[in-house]
Order: sequence, then C-alpha cells, then structure tokens
Amino acid sequence: MFEEERIQVENLIKKYCKKENLPELQLQWTWIPFSGHWGISTSMFALAAANARQKQLKSNIPEIATRLAESIADYLGLPVGFEKVEATKGYLNLYFSQSEYFHQVIDLVIRDSKTYGHLENKNELVMVEFSQPNTHKAFHVGHLRSAILGDTLARILEFAGYEVIRSNYPGDMGLHVIKWLWCYLNFHLGEKPEQDITHWMGEIYSEANDRLYENPELEKEVRILYKRWDDRDPEVVNLWEETREWSLQGFYQMYETLGIRFDRYYFNSQMEKPGKEIVQELIDKKIAIDERPEGAVIIKIDEILGLNKEKYRVFVVLRSDGTALYATEDLALAKKKFDDYPQLSRSLYVVDVRQSLHFQQVFKTMEIAGYPWSGRCQHIAYELVNLPGNVVMSSREGTIVLLEDLIREATQRAYQVVQQKNPDLSDDKKMETAKAIGIGALKYPMLARENTKIVTFDWESALDFNGQAAPYIQYAYVRTGSIIRKAGGEITQSIKPEYELTAQETELIDVISRFPREVERSATEFRPIQIANYAYDLAKKFNDFYAQCPVLQVESHIRSARLRLVMATRQTIENSLALLGITAPEAM
Repeated sequence: MFEEERIQVENLIKKYCKKENLPELQLQWTWIPFSGHWGISTSMFALAAANARQKQLKSNIPEIATRLAESIADYLGLPVGFEKVEATKGYLNLYFSQSEYFHQVIDLVIRDSKTYGHLENKNELVMVEFSQPNTHKAFHVGHLRSAILGDTLARILEFAGYEVIRSNYPGDMGLHVIKWLWCYLNFHLGEKPEQDITHWMGEIYSEANDRLYENPELEKEVRILYKRWDDRDPEVVNLWEETREWSLQGFYQMYETLGIRFDRYYFNSQMEKPGKEIVQELIDKKIAIDERPEGAVIIKIDEILGLNKEKYRVFVVLRSDGTALYATEDLALAKKKFDDYPQLSRSLYVVDVRQSLHFQQVFKTMEIAGYPWSGRCQHIAYELVNLPGNVVMSSREGTIVLLEDLIREATQRAYQVVQQKNPDLSDDKKMETAKAIGIGALKYPMLARENTKIVTFDWESALDFNGQAAPYIQYAYVRTGSIIRKAGGEITQSIKPEYELTAQETELIDVISRFPREVERSATEFRPIQIANYAYDLAKKFNDFYAQCPVLQVESHIRSARLRLVMATRQTIENSLALLGITAPEAM
C-alpha cells in the first residue's frame, strides 16, 4: 500500500537534494505509531552527516538534520494523498489523507481476498517439526499444544512467503512400547481396536503401568521382551509393526479432526542405527569419550569449548551397554533432515521447554563435529498444559484428559449454544458449526499465551463468547456476514468516504491495515501469539464499531463506505483465523 505515494515523495526529495547539491542517500521509512492518523517518517540524520562530510562542515549534526527536515518539508508542500507534512527534530513526517487511507486499505483487502496479508516469496525452505506423540499411548490435551503451535507456525511461515515442510517425529520405540507389547501379549492377545483407537491404546498402556507397579517382579518379563526386540525376534517385530500402525491410524484421525497435516514423518526407530554411527564418528574424532563398559559415551562440551562456567554440561550420547538414548537418535535426526533437504534455511523443533538443554547439547555437538548446518537448527520451546489445580497431565500417572473426550465435550457444549442462538439451523448445520466452535475453543488458548508460559486448560473459559476466546472472534465474523446479508449483498464499487470518519472507524481500519505487518513479525519471531492477539484485537475493534456506527440506517454514501469496511473486516478476520487453523463459521 502507498508505494506510489512514497515513491512520489522520494523523487521530490531527490530533486531537492540535486538542486541543493546534497548527497543522494537511500531513505529508510518507518510507520508513525497510530494516534488517530496514519503516517510515515524518515530521518534526515544520515543525510546531514553525509552533507557535513562532503562540505567539511563543522556544524552540529542534529542542527543540520533539523534544518534539512524543515527545508524539505517546505519544498514538498502537500503531496497528493497526504494531509500533513511536518519536520520534527530532524525527522520528516508525512500523514496520509484519512479518506485516501481508508480507500486504499479497503480496496486492497477486498481485491486480495483470501491472500490479503500474504507476503512475497522469500525463496527459503523451512522445516517445522512438531507434535511428536508416542505410539502405543493415548493422545491427550497435553499433546495438543505442540500440535497446535507447530501447525500454526507452519501456516504463518507459509503465509509470510516461506516454503514449509511440516514434519512429525513419533516415538515408535522405547520402554513405553515394550511395556505395551508385554501387556498386550499377556492380557489382550488377539484384540483389535474398533473405534477411539488412541483411547484404547492408552488404556492398555495405563494397565501395563498399573500391573508393573503392583508387581515389580514382572519387570523381568519386560526386560526379556526388550531383549527379544533388540535381537529382532520376528514375532515381536511383526507385532510391533502391526500395533504401531494402529496407533498411527489413530493419530491420522486426530490430525484430520484438528485440520493438521504433515509432509514428512520420521520415526525414532529409524534413527537408532545411524545415531550409533554418528557416536562412533564422534569417538573417532576425539570429541566423545568412550567409557564403556564401566561408563557411558559422553561429550564434555564445556571443556571442549574452553568454558570456565558450566553451560552445556556433560552430554551422554550412548549408554554403557551400547544401547541408544534420545540423544543418539536426535543426532541422527538432525543430520537426516539436512541430508534430505540440503537447502533448508532453518530446521525448527517445536518441543517442550524441558528439552531446552538437550537441544542445546545436540546442536552444539553437531557444530563441534563440523556440520555446517548446525547453526540453522532452532528449538521453539513451549510450556506444559495443566489441568485446573495445576495438575500436570501424564499418561503414566493417568492424570489426563483425552483429546477425543475433550473435542466431544467442547462440541456438545458448543452445540447447546448454537441451538439456543440459532434454533432454525438444520441439525447438520448445527453440528458443523458446533465442531468449528469446539475445535476453535481448544486451539485458541494454546496460541493466546506465550509459548514459554504454562497453559491451565479450562474449557469453560475456552468456550467464552464474551472474552478473549475463539468463539468471540468467530461471532464477530458471523456478525459481519449478517450485516452484509441484510444489506442485500456486497458493494463491489470502490468508494472513498466523503464524510468525517469516526474514531471507531479509523481504529478499525488501522487494525485491518496492520495485518501484513503482524504476519511478518509473527513469522520473524516464531510467535503465533502475535496472530492470536491480533485476531482478538480485530474482533474487539469491530464490535466497538458495530456498537457505535450504524451501517444500514444511515445516508447512502455512509452506508456504502461502512459496508465496504465490514466486508474488509470480515475478510481479515477470516484470514487471521485461517492462520490459527480455526474455521470461520457462517452461523452461530
């Protein structure tokens, strides 16, 4: 927006510089913070300094910048599209005409439609790894945050012009899997899941833990079974392959419900062998110390780096018995990603904050080992999801809320609201709307809080139609559609308002115009909360406008302009919700 106006001003400034024999410099423009008017600003300090050097002036640079800004402001007069030009302490400020700003913003949003806010192609490939559930366990709300954060981050990065690969790294082998297989072989052999697959898998896992807790002697059987797996006993491997597929099918169903997709799956079972090869390479390079059989294979990172203060600590990369650790496998995974996609500009890991030291150790080890891409790996940390009362969810302890149960509960409650607010909808439409509201209510709390802060999930506040929650934003979207329908449809003609805009109108237009900048900022900082907060702010400003500015019962020229504003608001709400993975429903 306003590229023509900015270029016009820059050309006038160049003419002034040429006339006054001033050096020509590239101007840097910034947006002036909104205070009822929109504007751009540029500093004259660089020009003043260059002029002083060129002419060997001894004057104070701020004084020269101030005089230049004042002279250029006088020279510019009032360029087309602007309502005020001022010089302030060495800065040149230009304020756009409110009617012209309204006109260009609204036209751009309506013209670009679903692509409004989409940034130019950056020609960069980014991988976002997220979700990482363990097979043979339940999928509970604690898993939801990684899935939602990763999906939203991928959506935002794509919208910001990056090419994104969505990857998942399920934990498909480990002690938890062996426990499950042991319980299945001894107490459930021949059974198969019919529905609620992850629920059924989780129940067997919890049963395994209960039985082993009650009778610790049974741990011997688990160790024997683990040895059979290590020896690749065909019976155990075949059972593992079959039951792993059950888990994955359950995950696929859950992801489909949540509107989440993946481009690439990696599994920890695939990383054990290449991980051990990397460990051997580290030993050969004298980076890792092999203390087997008495001790493990370790890397004294701080010592290698010559650090006096402990930072990375000792990194254990292989057990004393030669079996793999998460560290072993994560070294291999990091390498595998760049082997598969050498052009990756960034490899992001959306994993909980408790793994922060672990990833620092992994990435620093690969740097020490000479892998040039190690600096392109980054951990996007997030905090846990708690139940009310600060109970941390754990499938091991059974303190969990299963995701399918939560979705069912949220949908049922949303259905009751839809039934109350819009009883004339068909049953199918009510259920479709309830699902959109319910899923949105689950996703938004995970995104509207800083990644590194704990979320205490409370579905009653998540379904709040009057607070900072998805239903509040969705309802604002529905209200825009209602206004447009009552008006008889959209206004396709471009309109420049010929009346004085109200404070509510200018504030709403300002928020709409900020959307591309919020996308850029969110993508640059890897912070989905930027878009979550933006969507709420947009809905709030629209509701303020709705309460104070009649749209239908006003003079025709005001009616048309405000209806165009409603159309632009509707589109921007839809686009921001889409980045959050939340459906914008037609009715509620």
